[in-house]
Amino acid sequence: MLSQKLIDAINEQIQFEYYSAFAYKAMQAYFEGEDLTGMANWMDIQFQEELSHAEKMFQFVCETGGKVEVMEIKAPNNKFDSVLEVFKETLKHEQEVTSRINKLMDLAQEEKNHTAQIFLQWFITEQIEEEANVSHIIAKLKRIGADGRGLMMIDQDLEKRVFAPPA
Repeated sequence: MLSQKLIDAINEQIQFEYYSAFAYKAMQAYFEGEDLTGMANWMDIQFQEELSHAEKMFQFVCETGGKVEVMEIKAPNNKFDSVLEVFKETLKHEQEVTSRINKLMDLAQEEKNHTAQIFLQWFITEQIEEEANVSHIIAKLKRIGADGRGLMMIDQDLEKRVFAPPA
């Protein structure tokens, strides 16, 4: 069973995961408008992942006897000036997600809730991958600078990404 404090904290994270999904959908829209379909695809996969993370948390709260409380989701940023800016914002966002997940783990450890700790470990591991993937894209974008051919190569590479639902 989860304490009410832990249920409330996970409910806030569920809301943030939905916000994250919409933030990535806004970024996808930017890339679609720039005719960068590979980057748009990459953001669509991020959107799908965030929805699946919210659902995973939703199910966990329900399965452990808690009540999910659906909250208001604020509108994400819809204005971007460059490809690099979008990915820098993505990294900053993923770092915020990591911080939030770590705080959830801290709470689960404080409460000695082993079930929640085991559940949250998957998200901690996931965040390592999320931040690394974005950091690699940023490094490539910085390396190519204003070279349009390089940008197209990165775009083509990101087109290959497919969504794999979490287990």
